Amino acid sequence: MNKIVNTATEATKGIQDGMTIMLGGFGLCGIPENCIAELVKMCVKDLTCISNNAGVDDFGLGLLLQKKQIRKMISSYVGENDEFERQMLSGELEVDLIPQGSLASRCQAGGAGVPAFYTPAGFGTEVAHGKEVRYFNGKPHILESALTADFAIVKAWKGDRYGNLVYKGTARNFNPLMAMAGKITIAEVEEIVEPGELDPNFVHTPGIFIQRIFQGDTFEKRIEQRTVRQKES
Repeated sequence: MNKIVNTATEATKGIQDGMTIMLGGFGLCGIPENCIAELVKMCVKDLTCISNNAGVDDFGLGLLLQKKQIRKMISSYVGENDEFERQMLSGELEVDLIPQGSLASRCQAGGAGVPAFYTPAGFGTEVAHGKEVRYFNGKPHILESALTADFAIVKAWKGDRYGNLVYKGTARNFNPLMAMAGKITIAEVEEIVEPGELDPNFVHTPGIFIQRIFQGDTFEKRIEQRTVRQKES
């Protein structure tokens, strides 16, 4: 089945106000830059976004925050975004902060069809408020529910027309987990290759999880924090 679409515009067709969207990436590494830019153009609003972080003020999901297109963020780390902080403290943005491992496991559970699971992470903190607690081997665990989304948007290095994906290096991060958990999953890739060119032993996301795939126009691959030492004289 050929799942290729030509542009980010075609790939994001059907995304509407009020939907829940998962977006792969960690920091600014492995984020679906082209689709985020398209969502800004679409002016969709009241979105619930599930992502490890919220980008920075002028890149990634920060672009959607600037235009008040996000109603709720479900994420783990948000310390690089001043506008995120402002909206959260003012009550403009609803925020559900989740331990990073729990966020990954909840996305994985959603993709695997597991409705909930117990984890010790977060017990005794605000994370556990209102959640069921059970003891296993004498240790308290809280019940966490799976996460799914109307659309999942991921970014890969290479893919084929069937939707098989390979991620490169640390850009793999949350992408494979979220690719499994969307009702419709969009993959933007740097290169589309012919079927059979990807070694099946190294395919990270099988095409069964992908509904749409396209080759992105540009990838800035911006780095959040770059620290270099002084050049020796």
